[in-house]
Amino acid sequence: MNCLTTAWTAHAPELRGWFRHRVGNTALADDLLQDLFLKALRQGERFCDVRNARAWLFEVARNLLADHLRLAHHMVELPEDLSAQEDDTATVDTLSVCLPRVLSELSPEDREAITLCDLQGMAQAEFAQLKGLSLSAAKSRVQRARVRLHAQMSQACQVKLDEVGRVSDFVPRAG
Repeated sequence: MNCLTTAWTAHAPELRGWFRHRVGNTALADDLLQDLFLKALRQGERFCDVRNARAWLFEVARNLLADHLRLAHHMVELPEDLSAQEDDTATVDTLSVCLPRVLSELSPEDREAITLCDLQGMAQAEFAQLKGLSLSAAKSRVQRARVRLHAQMSQACQVKLDEVGRVSDFVPRAG
């Protein structure tokens, strides 16, 4: 990964300044810079094949900033006195006991899509690039995997939903 180290050493200060100028917050700029580094790191050896590392880093930086700004507009601060519904949380937390076994029963392709995109938080665009798919094909693959996971969870763990679609009951399965 020597090529990443070289590119990062050469361009990180400029990227940090670029982020700081746009967000006006040093801590947020550093967070975005760290996210950018992780995206570059996830490229592995493919990063070494990039012709212009600076251009690639700035393109990904622009996308990260756009994603951040898009999400920032949709965030609403919740009141401090908002009570948590512990029953829902406990039910869902306990339901996670079923997940590893049900995941192991899915096809390798479905398991990979769910694990990377839903459990590890990989963007579907990254997943598409990783698998050599178009974005729409990757989205379809993830959506089909989710449908099959839902069906398997419903059958294997007898998941029951309430009238608004929240988990209300299930039967735990041993892993």
